[in-house]
Amino acid sequence: MASRVAGRSWTVVVVPHGSDASRTIDVSERTLRRLAWGAGAGLLVCVLAVAAAAIRFSGSPVFAAFMTPADRQLADLRTRMAELRDTLVVIDKRDAQIRLLAGLPSQDSGGTPAAELPLDVDRMIARAHTLSASFATVSTTLSRNNERMSATPSIMPTTGWLSSEFSRARFHPILHLARPHEGIDLAAPYGAPVVAPAAGRVMRISHQTGYGLVLEIEHGNGIETKYAHLSKVVVQEGEQVTRGQPIAAVGNSGLSTGPHLHYEVHVNGKVVDPLTYVLPGAIPD
Repeated sequence: MASRVAGRSWTVVVVPHGSDASRTIDVSERTLRRLAWGAGAGLLVCVLAVAAAAIRFSGSPVFAAFMTPADRQLADLRTRMAELRDTLVVIDKRDAQIRLLAGLPSQDSGGTPAAELPLDVDRMIARAHTLSASFATVSTTLSRNNERMSATPSIMPTTGWLSSEFSRARFHPILHLARPHEGIDLAAPYGAPVVAPAAGRVMRISHQTGYGLVLEIEHGNGIETKYAHLSKVVVQEGEQVTRGQPIAAVGNSGLSTGPHLHYEVHVNGKVVDPLTYVLPGAIPD
């Protein structure tokens, strides 16, 4: 039995069984409120504890035993998708590195970077296709760069010393007049090997006035090289040669004051200074 006292407290009457006297307990409204708040807080703590235990338990074999086959498949799929996203992040970084090596600008896919992709199959597949296209572009570019470099006359064709440089007007030692010197002269022992400075195809072997025995090679991309005053040629017209392959021997044929190699580079039909193509450190003293 209970009754309200002056609107500010409750009187609880406890009537025991038997002949024992009854007891009364006065409980204020403030005390009741405190008890109610305490009970609510305790209930909230219990709910949070149960939720935390469920989260910790979700990855355990015990929890998995209560999952349906569909739930297990879904959990496995999400795990695999997360692994796929991590793999795409690694590939994304490699793609940026090899594009830099190939001399290509950074890829602007216009989409979400792999590291920020949600676990969405369609978006991850789209990103994978973008990276695949980027790798194809890089592969093609590197292949072209490799072909271009292999066909660029970047080494000296013989070992010796630079006796005469490229000049638009040089005093000729035999004709005693000023005339263009459309190549460089490399003084070397008679019979010294002459090698191809780049990959190419033997275009012509001939005897030319003033130049003596001449060999000409076509390298592609509009580049041709010419070798004069040779003593012999060891390749055939139409033959494919590679950089460093022996092609001839230094001689003294034609108008020459001693054994040396006259070497020219032509680009799109115009003579250029061969030294502009020779790699640093490959120019003899």
